Amino acid sequence: MRFVLTEDQRDFGGSLDALLSGADTVGAARAWAEGDTAPGLELWRRLAEQGVNALVVPEEHGGMGATAVELVVAFEALGRHGVPGPWVESAAYLPLALADADLLAALAEGAVGTVAEAAHAPYALDAEVADHVFSCTGTTLRTATRGERLRSVDRTRHLTTLVAGDPVPGADLGAALESAVLATSAQLLGCGERLLDDAVAYVKQRRQFGREIGSYQAIKHALADVRIALDFARPLVLGAALGEVPAAAAKVACADAAYLASRTALQVHGAVGYTQELDLSIWITKVRALVTAWGTPAQHRAALLETLVAAAGTPVEA
Repeated sequence: MRFVLTEDQRDFGGSLDALLSGADTVGAARAWAEGDTAPGLELWRRLAEQGVNALVVPEEHGGMGATAVELVVAFEALGRHGVPGPWVESAAYLPLALADADLLAALAEGAVGTVAEAAHAPYALDAEVADHVFSCTGTTLRTATRGERLRSVDRTRHLTTLVAGDPVPGADLGAALESAVLATSAQLLGCGERLLDDAVAYVKQRRQFGREIGSYQAIKHALADVRIALDFARPLVLGAALGEVPAAAAKVACADAAYLASRTALQVHGAVGYTQELDLSIWITKVRALVTAWGTPAQHRAALLETLVAAAGTPVEA
């Protein structure tokens, strides 16, 4: 098993970081939260030009046919920069769930899609901007129409109930779910890295009693714990992308690490960490929402336990 990215994969991640670093993603996220989706959709168009939407769409339908490793590289960058929009649904789930060639080609070209999956993501994300809306229950994928609008703890996530319509030809819904869980894990990893970076930068410039607060051992230990948690989660993301471990393992590890990062960042920022005006709030609330998106920690832990028990076989009573 090889956990080191290739030069091409590192260059791809670097190009996305460069694009997003200069794109005022914070401004786009804040506008999206207020209902102005224009800056976020312009960002969507630019990322589509970079091929993010087409990564796992098969080549015969206009996609890039990339591996899950490229997918997690892209979604870590999306998480690190707090990019709004139904990216997991449109670029990770639907390309593997749909069998319709025209729909796949449209997604690869940058059309916005969203989906509600009854067991793991019961509400559609950002359905108001989606060109294509679907609902999945059990083994059936259907078209859907928008229902009631709901509030998320993350103001950049606009949730909607759906009314299921006619069945549509589905491809591999199990693989689609694994892809969505994996992409969410990578997004959490990116959010955690950003929260740690911002926390470290803050403790180096905030002074108390004549010293930088980052010079205190308690602060150092708290930040080191986050570093360790993120470093332990990353191999599981890459391992899941290579098919060596279940995506559920990556989701559990990334959710725990990112949540620890958000709590620690909030603590070291003191009272200002609670304010909505501080950009930190974008990642703190996103982590809280992503922890339960595409399966709660309890669901994924139960799935892992079931996998381990099945692998161990039935014990002999003797």
